Amino acid sequence: MEELVLKSTLHVAQLSELTDIERQLIDVAKESTYNSYAPYSQFYVGAAILLKNGTIVPGCNQENVAFPSGLCAERSAIYAAGAQYPDQPVIMLAIAVRNCNGEFLEEPTSPCGACRQVIIETETRFKQPVRILLYGTKHTYIMDGIKQLMPLSFTEISGMSERMAK
Repeated sequence: MEELVLKSTLHVAQLSELTDIERQLIDVAKESTYNSYAPYSQFYVGAAILLKNGTIVPGCNQENVAFPSGLCAERSAIYAAGAQYPDQPVIMLAIAVRNCNGEFLEEPTSPCGACRQVIIETETRFKQPVRILLYGTKHTYIMDGIKQLMPLSFTEISGMSERMAK
């Protein structure tokens, strides 16, 4: 039996080490947590997307008692960007989280599996990785592409795109 070793590279940075646009995107994600509707989990997530044209699109989680009818912050931002700017590639995504006490989490929180899959689809659609910033008050994790979190990802079904093009 052969062993396959998968490695992920994440950068750990202080806010002072980030670029102006990265700090701005994190600020929008943090502000977006205040628009979250999270009466059940008390987990307030904000996201912000930077598009190639420089537009920033915010998103936040929206819960519903009829689980899983709610939507995560990352997907709400990605889908809003797709609806408003369908031809603009997503360059960067920032995510911030507040807890039930209204405090931002010390450690960064990563996207759920469904959001990871949507980010993979976004990268596939625009044929480029999305720079991801996971904010925590202690530090920010930075990765160039979702495959750092999901190295064995589900992508297009073999031959499906060729069959659909016909």
